[in-house]
Amino acid sequence: MDAVILVGGFGTRLRPLTLNTPKQMLPVGNKTMIEAVVDRLAVQGITRVILGLGYRPDVFMDAFPDNLIGGLPVEYVVDPEPLDTAGAVRYAVQQCNVERTFLALNGDVITTLDVAPQVQLHRDRGALGTLHLVPVDDPSRYGVVPTDEHDKVLGFVEKPDRATAPSRWINAGTYVLEPEVIDLIPDGRVSIERETFPLLAATGRLFGYQHDCYWVDAGTHQTYLDINLDLLNGKWGTAVQMVSTDATVAPGATVTESVVCHGSELSSGASVVRSLVSPAAKVGPDAVIEDSIIGTGAIVGRGARVVAGSVVGPNATVEPGQVLDGTTLAAEEP
Repeated sequence: MDAVILVGGFGTRLRPLTLNTPKQMLPVGNKTMIEAVVDRLAVQGITRVILGLGYRPDVFMDAFPDNLIGGLPVEYVVDPEPLDTAGAVRYAVQQCNVERTFLALNGDVITTLDVAPQVQLHRDRGALGTLHLVPVDDPSRYGVVPTDEHDKVLGFVEKPDRATAPSRWINAGTYVLEPEVIDLIPDGRVSIERETFPLLAATGRLFGYQHDCYWVDAGTHQTYLDINLDLLNGKWGTAVQMVSTDATVAPGATVTESVVCHGSELSSGASVVRSLVSPAAKVGPDAVIEDSIIGTGAIVGRGARVVAGSVVGPNATVEPGQVLDGTTLAAEEP
């Protein structure tokens, strides 16, 4: 089965981390987010990945010039203009001649979903489309998807009142689709969530696969940090050691429940707690990093404190003794 992965967004909520880097190319552990997504698909029978590109396609192509990610062949499709989700899926399918049931998914969703039961339900119901649905405690923050006793999607309710919500199951961003769905998508910019799926539901051939697995939409600073720390503690796979073997950790530096990526340097007395230190970042002597993100190539000066959800952008500098408390710092323009 082919998988169309949408990676064309600007990652606005993740700035300044995404000012020059697509969010799916940000580090997750010692890989990139897109590698983490594709690795999960590679063990589930996916045979080809199609990346629907928009923002900075060159970054993906430069990183994977042999058209392989995680051992899977990859085809790059660059949207000629912003097409939104349905438009991007349509364009990718047409460009790559997808002629059978395929998977479509958002490239910023990290999940332990096993797609095989979702595909089986899709086939059993004779569906044109089947959405993965996950439960949330507070559906008022999302668009919920009520279904009947046969898993048929009854509609979409955007941000309902928590007390009266018809469901607490939401669209989780992984879809099994038939090529015929493409015929329902007009040319141009079209949303699969707001336009295509409601149209498909009206035909009675859109279904929901309810499965409560690990699922995080890594679209904010906090959720992006969460997926890194969750990888560390084994929530979405086997717990792994997350201080890279080619990071430099000086004697006297301490790392607690944190991800320290390749090429980064921690000086003596530095303390990193529940944080992400991205590749090639440098943390100076006696600096403290807590519950925060240090971007690629950033520098944290001696005795500085970066705490409480702060984000230091790529190549930015935290001056010696400076305190960032819940603050975002971007590099100065040259």
